[in-house]
Amino acid sequence: MNQQRTIILSVIVAALGYFVDIYDLLLFSIVRVQSLKSLGITDPTALKTIGLSLLNWQMWGMLFGGIIWGIYGDKKGRLSVLFGSIVVYSLANIANGFVQDVDSYKWLRFIAGFGLSGELGAGITLVSEIMSKEKRGYGTTVIASIGIMGAILAYFVSKMWDWRIAYFVGGGLGMSLLVLRVSIYESGMFSQIKHQDVSKGNFISLITNIKLLPKYIWCILVGFPTWFVVGILVTLSPEFGKAFNIESAVDAGQAVMWSYLGLSFGDLVSGLLSQWLQSRKKALLIFHLLSTAMVLWYLNSSGISLEYFYFKIACLGFGVGYWAVFVTNASEQFGTNIRSTVTTTVPNFARGSLPLITMMFFYFEKGYGFIQSAYIMTFITIIIALIAWYKMAETFNKNLDYLEDI
Repeated sequence: MNQQRTIILSVIVAALGYFVDIYDLLLFSIVRVQSLKSLGITDPTALKTIGLSLLNWQMWGMLFGGIIWGIYGDKKGRLSVLFGSIVVYSLANIANGFVQDVDSYKWLRFIAGFGLSGELGAGITLVSEIMSKEKRGYGTTVIASIGIMGAILAYFVSKMWDWRIAYFVGGGLGMSLLVLRVSIYESGMFSQIKHQDVSKGNFISLITNIKLLPKYIWCILVGFPTWFVVGILVTLSPEFGKAFNIESAVDAGQAVMWSYLGLSFGDLVSGLLSQWLQSRKKALLIFHLLSTAMVLWYLNSSGISLEYFYFKIACLGFGVGYWAVFVTNASEQFGTNIRSTVTTTVPNFARGSLPLITMMFFYFEKGYGFIQSAYIMTFITIIIALIAWYKMAETFNKNLDYLEDI
């Protein structure tokens, strides 16, 4: 009974941690226009380019932080990452509420991204290792489904208060979570190897080991379309709304809120589907195909009503709501001595692909136009993801209590 309570508490704390993580991660996309205008940026083109530049700085922070936190989690433990990352991103977001210029904003988004990068990987790794192989998919599904709802709170907070207050709220929520973290315990699998003379958190081995590198790459690329949808189609929904001649202006905050409402529901469905099918791969394939259909439907929105457009955005979110299965799959692919590194870096490398996706999107926009560029990027990202899906191994019911020879 005590073990069952420990598992439940660990899932709840990891879910709430990811909830605050998503709140802070998406808050910038929600207050992008409002915050930049208050800093004196009013030109529509500048709002788009500077906004995406700041988002890219946040993603670079997540890319770099994912490596550092992942290695730290394998060397010092999953709980140390849960504590450390939340302190970093909470303090950075509190500081974000005081920015007065774009340069300060840029560096604080980088630091916040660095902190945010550790939360999900550490939580998923911990829960995957303490739950049974038959049921761990339920635990990771709860984490993702509840966590994604943080974007909805971010939207309502941003509407009730000034954007600076919204950053303060996020930082305060994060610091308050530290109290709950005291109640959870380290993974038994990690505790067994903590003092063993084995290589732990060897990130370089993921790149140099001929056995590990391919499956590491497939784990990253299978999530490639997610941040094209979130980072381009949803973040730039006001610009897409204008291109589609939507009857009223699209609110970026509402777009993010509706997309993450759909994403939360999608995470729940995809996680349960992977358990029902007893296959991570089948669930991922179904949602990849569904996501492609949703994106093509979204890009065919000329002249529709604002309400219908928001509904399409929610469906976009549902289509890429396979984040729980995506991260769980990465966690299940590797041994205990490298698992935190993989589980933390994989989602952050997927998120960190946004600068590359943005660069490609703008490159194609110059030659083919705004909407056509989105069509081109849709097919590029889904083809890459399907190749990765085909190459990946099935991991459902896999025993995770083993070490990688690195």
